[in-house]
Amino acid sequence: MTGPMDSWRPVRGDAYRGAGLGAGSSPAGIGADTDGAETTAVLPVVPRAPGDDATEVLPRLRDPRGPARHGWPDDGRFAASDADDWSRPRSGARHRQPRGPAGRPRATIGSFLRAAVRVTGELLITFGIVVLLFAAYELWGKTAVVNAHQEDLGAQLAEQWEAEPEPEPTVQPTPTATTPAPTPAGGTPIARLHIPKLGKSWVVVEGVSQKDIRYAPGHYPNTARPGEIGNFAVAGHRNPATLWRLDEMARGDVIVVEDKDTWHVYRVTQNHIVAPTQVEVVAPVPNRPGAKPTRAMLTLTTCHPKYDNYQRLIVHAELVRSQPKSDGRPAELGG
Repeated sequence: MTGPMDSWRPVRGDAYRGAGLGAGSSPAGIGADTDGAETTAVLPVVPRAPGDDATEVLPRLRDPRGPARHGWPDDGRFAASDADDWSRPRSGARHRQPRGPAGRPRATIGSFLRAAVRVTGELLITFGIVVLLFAAYELWGKTAVVNAHQEDLGAQLAEQWEAEPEPEPTVQPTPTATTPAPTPAGGTPIARLHIPKLGKSWVVVEGVSQKDIRYAPGHYPNTARPGEIGNFAVAGHRNPATLWRLDEMARGDVIVVEDKDTWHVYRVTQNHIVAPTQVEVVAPVPNRPGAKPTRAMLTLTTCHPKYDNYQRLIVHAELVRSQPKSDGRPAELGG
């Protein structure tokens, strides 16, 4: 097989003349003039492929990774086999996720599982944060709120006691029946409750509705007043700000109730757990409905166990003495 350049052969002497060239002529383009002696040999044109650079001598090296690798335009001179080479990951190259016709990652079972695990994890983390925030509020936030309201109730109680008139001494020779005091409105402060063992004290309000006992223990309506014969019954929430540690009370522990003029000192007689339906615990004689009272009792009720309310924790106490405030604080409170 011969190329275009194979047809040219240098000749000398008569060969020049036989080729129609003058004597002494050379094929390398040696100076020639039309007069004579020397002429220039004409070289045949070497054909080139379309699109090749006319100044190109060496063949262009093809990048097996394709023209798009360098931002070159694809002029169609790369074979389909080259494109196949581009699609194959090289040794050590990162494998790319297969993509769909729109260029988006193609959904696979593995991708669904990863997405499900990711969403589940995020939900669990969010739930855990919510639980921690709720616990923090129950332990510290609610205590701060209750304490603030207790200060307000204490100020109201002090103003109320100062506004009440002093009882006038009677000069009648025979006693007369006393008119019972009107029942205060729900939420009205009526007394203070002190438990030295727990280091706690609260203002007690009238009523046991959820609104009444939201920030304070509440007095059961139609039960005895502090120091009276019968049962002074009080209910409170089981939270860190109120009756949280009531289960620690034992027989003989002291509970003091303070009204306007008197300290009433009680001692615990019983601590037990009952069902919510056992309302007889707040009867005038605890646990004996219909019996006539002969002693002054105190009953505290709260939910049981902690963070639940399917039972009730009950503490009963009996009055051991009443001491006028004019004699100072009782010894049980450090007086």
